Amino acid sequence: MKFETVKLVQKDCFNLKDIFECGQCFRWTQEEDGSYTGIVKIGVLNISYIKDEIMVKGYVEDKTSLKEFVIDYLDLNKDYKNIQKEISTNDSVMKDAIRFGNGIRILNQDSWEMLISFIISAANNIPRISKCINNISKEYGKKVVIPQDIQNKLFKFGKKENTFYLFPSAKELSKATMEELRDCNLGFRDKYVLKSAQLVSNKKINLNEIEELEYKTAKKELVNIDGVGSKVADCILLFSMKKSEAFPVDTWIKKIMNEIYIDSQNVKKINDYAYKKWGLNSGIAQQYLFNYMRNKS
Repeated sequence: MKFETVKLVQKDCFNLKDIFECGQCFRWTQEEDGSYTGIVKIGVLNISYIKDEIMVKGYVEDKTSLKEFVIDYLDLNKDYKNIQKEISTNDSVMKDAIRFGNGIRILNQDSWEMLISFIISAANNIPRISKCINNISKEYGKKVVIPQDIQNKLFKFGKKENTFYLFPSAKELSKATMEELRDCNLGFRDKYVLKSAQLVSNKKINLNEIEELEYKTAKKELVNIDGVGSKVADCILLFSMKKSEAFPVDTWIKKIMNEIYIDSQNVKKINDYAYKKWGLNSGIAQQYLFNYMRNKS
């Protein structure tokens, strides 16, 4: 592991709170100085944003390029300002949603982690999802202990915690028993988590191959996995497979879509409407709407 820092300038459509608290990720926490600390595939990151400058500090795997990872992870090469204009034309509700969460960007996360995270998300809330993910990471993931000298560089605000756990690989998680997973408080989802771990570990499911498929075919492959329905599949596709047309439909989205856009409880009809209205930016539109509906009150 190595300590590395990266500075990037970002002037448009970027806000850490909007990004990390809009429901797309579960292992990022805000620190007392306003920065966010996250556990990602390559290690532990701390990100702050002051005066258009993104400062990223990381204790990461030796062979990784932190700059390349961050640019992709934070979706910095995408023109969100132009996307906002496109999806909000003649749409006052979308304009309000964008103003409310102007700094949202879709994170490009690890597909294996997203598969398990969103299986766990079924009939669950965000704090509990985060706790479940942290539980299985602590039990089965790689332990990362940050040396004191690096900890002082990584967390200038004096964070005391120096031990973190990376999300376990499919092979690591497949070694769990149902009883052990039950102790991680996964509830009825434990059997789906274990089966997915076994299938991915045994290469009966190849997430990289699924990612290469076009959206509809990729979604069909994902919903064949036990515990993955339409909404969970769309979350995986949007948050880890760069399928920006994916439009996850949950209770919040049904509510705002029914109130404003389409009078239907049918998920496929809502999906089809979203694609017709917002096209390849449907998933980004969804995040603005979801964040707005969930937090505006």
